[in-house]
This record gives sequence, structure tokens and C-alpha cells, in this order.
Amino acid sequence: MLDSFKTRLTPGRSLGLVPDLAELGNSLDGELFSPGSPGYEAIRRPVNPAYREARPRLVVLCRSVSDVTRAVTYAAATGDRVAPRGGGHCFAGRSSTDGIVLDMSGLDGISVAGDRTATVRAGARLGQAYAALHARGRTLPAGCGPTVGITGLTLGGGIGLLGRKYGLTCDRLVGAQVVLADGSVVDCDHDHEPDLFWGLRGAGGGQFGVVTSLRFATVPEPMTTRIEAHWPQSALGELVSAWQAWAPDAPDDLTVNLTLVSEPGAPVRATLVGAAALGEGPTRELLRELADRTGVAPAIELRAGLPFHHLKQALADPDPPGRVLRIRSEFFSRSMARCTIASLLTRLGEPRITGRRRLTFTAMGGAYNRVAEDATAFAHRGERFLLEHIADAADPWVDGSWATAHPDGSGRVYPNFPDPELGDSAGAYHAGNYPRLAAVKTAYDPHRFFDFPQAI
Repeated sequence: MLDSFKTRLTPGRSLGLVPDLAELGNSLDGELFSPGSPGYEAIRRPVNPAYREARPRLVVLCRSVSDVTRAVTYAAATGDRVAPRGGGHCFAGRSSTDGIVLDMSGLDGISVAGDRTATVRAGARLGQAYAALHARGRTLPAGCGPTVGITGLTLGGGIGLLGRKYGLTCDRLVGAQVVLADGSVVDCDHDHEPDLFWGLRGAGGGQFGVVTSLRFATVPEPMTTRIEAHWPQSALGELVSAWQAWAPDAPDDLTVNLTLVSEPGAPVRATLVGAAALGEGPTRELLRELADRTGVAPAIELRAGLPFHHLKQALADPDPPGRVLRIRSEFFSRSMARCTIASLLTRLGEPRITGRRRLTFTAMGGAYNRVAEDATAFAHRGERFLLEHIADAADPWVDGSWATAHPDGSGRVYPNFPDPELGDSAGAYHAGNYPRLAAVKTAYDPHRFFDFPQAI
């Protein structure tokens, strides 16, 4: 059936089957935008400023599943590439295209059933999801950015401050609705379309179809303690060494991530930010253990008694809006050598004219690693931490810093942090799960309608 569909809708065939653009617009529950139409300039731009110059031929603001199926059918007929957009934060610009953007923001409903299963439509953002779940005393282990789309986050894994206790966002996924390349709509879970469901949990967005809703097994919203601590520059080497040995093995209720920031003319700043589902006393004792390993007593600020929803609101984005960044990252399954740390710190502080540089260490371990590597599409189940190198897009430091750390890395890369510079992207993103993912791709999208650089 799919083969005949693709034959009927091959671009350029004069069979009278290519739908009229006006007919598409009139059939939608949402809205259609094209260059020159009112609202186009605002809706075409993703959140990520690196891709704000992309000018899609069309943007479809989807307000129903039917809108998605109509847009996919139209794109198949015209030969346009389709890019679903949940939040528009993708590091590699995969939610932008010169073809057709499916803006899912009109599909943003969230409901919670009596069994505490949440149904989240594809356009919901993290801030909306946390607020809706907070009203029911529930939450999900997910990220911090309130404007990040929950769908893209889930499809690529989903790392966050509750992950060491509850796992990835995709580990809480129990079902999904997907529009396939032939315009059909399928519901998948462990028992229905299980291979597709397996692939949706961690392979990355836009691989097999357009997800229109997700169903999650929620968790109780914990009371948390917000952690912020500052170390002096003189202790940076000891701090990184101590953190990478301590943070991945800390109790599951504690997540502490480390950020090193370098700005022109200023000393490198070291900040620990995290959360604990523990009282202030136990949290302080655990941080004291880290301080003892570094031999330095840092300035520590704890704010206890915060519902997780409120904690998320207190974690601001460290970068100003509109800043064009470049990010490279890698997982580490073992601690970096001291000489590697020393070289990283030297590079981080090297002189330059402008621009902030940042190294961000995110603790893994805990529940992340208690899932088998092949149980979901997310293959990175034996990692201790994730290291990001972040700076202005034109700063060559990003590549140099990444190359310095890479010999100690695992060669694995978080699918939600796509890196266009990777050589073996299939191995880096998917490791041993790639052959099965390739089979799922062949089964559900044999003609590669959903395609982009580094796609399965």
C-alpha cells in the first residue's frame, strides 16, 4: 500500500492528484502561512537563533491530527521536506526547513487520567506540562527549559534533575500516536506496533513519523532542595576530579551538575547547581563530602521545601536570548585523566576578545543505568556523565576543547544534542541499537520521507 501511495504522489506526475494549496488551507482546522502572508515572519522562526534565517515554503499551524495528516499528504504529493516543530530548540536545526514546517504548538492539551497516566499532545512545552501535572501532585523526569517541546525531548531520551531517581523522560513513556509517511495514524505501545514504540524511546525526533500525542506514567511530585555552590578558581582541577568520581555515585535522590564559565578578563567561575529530594540537613552533609574531597570549603546556598515545579522555575537559562551558540558534547563512562582536566582548564581560560565559554558536566548513573541498553532505543545506559562544550558559534574553542576531552570519552553522543561534525553519527547516537533502528525505519518509512542529515 505504501509503495502505491508513493507512486501516486510522485512530484511532477501530471495525474491531477497534487492537491491545490488553497484546498489545503481551506481544509485545515489550524492555519497556513507562506512568505508574505500576515504572521509568517513570526511563526517561521524557531527558538534557536542559529536557524532563524530559514524560510520555509509553508508553515502549517496544526490544531488537529487531521491537520498533520493533510500536511503530510500534501508534502508527499509536492516532494517537500517536512520538519515537525515542537519547541524549535534543535541544535542541528532539524525543526527548520525550506520545505514545510509543521508547527505543533496548536496541539498542546494535557490531561491526567485516574490511573495517573498523563496524555500530552505534541505541541506542549515543558513549562505547560510541569504546571498541569503540578495541579495533580504529579510530574515527569524531564529537562529545565520551559519552552522546550516535551515531544522532541522525549524522543531523544530526556535527561533532567529527577532522572537519576526515575530515569529518562522516555522511560516513563507508555504509548504514543504517530502519523506515518503514508498519512495513516497509528497508536503504539508495548503491545501494539511494539517496534515503533521501541524506536520512539530515545532514537531522536523526526525519524519514523510525526508524533501527535504521548502517554506517560507520571511520578509523584517531590519536595526538593535547590542547590547552588561556588568554588574558587584555585580549586578547579580538584573540583572536577572530585565531582566526576562523586556525583554519578551519589544517592539517587541527589543530582548535582557542575558548570565552569570563562568570560573575557575574568577568572573562571565554578558553580554546582542541582536538586535533592532530601531535607536540607542530609543534602548539606552530602555536599560536605564533596568539599572534603576538594579540600576547599565552598559557598553553599540551599533552598529547601520547593515543589519540583517551583524548583524548575528557579533555574534560569544562563544565556541571554538571541545569542547564537555552538555546542559539542560526549558521554563519559570513566573519569577523565588529571592531565586531560588540566588541558581543558587551560583551554577554557585562554584569551580571546569576546564571548562566554562554558563547560557543563551532567551527572548520569542511578536509574538511567538500571535499564538494559537494548530495552529502549536510547543506548547510553552505562555512562557516568555528559560533558558539553558551549560558546559563541564563531569561537574555535568549541572544537579544540571537545578534541581535548574526546580521547577519554566513550564515543557516545546524546541524540538530543545532535552534532553535525560527527563522523560515525550512527555509532555515536545509537551504538549497538542501530541495526534494529534501521529495520524499524525500513518498516515504517521505507522511502525515507522523513529524512535529514544523520537520520537513521
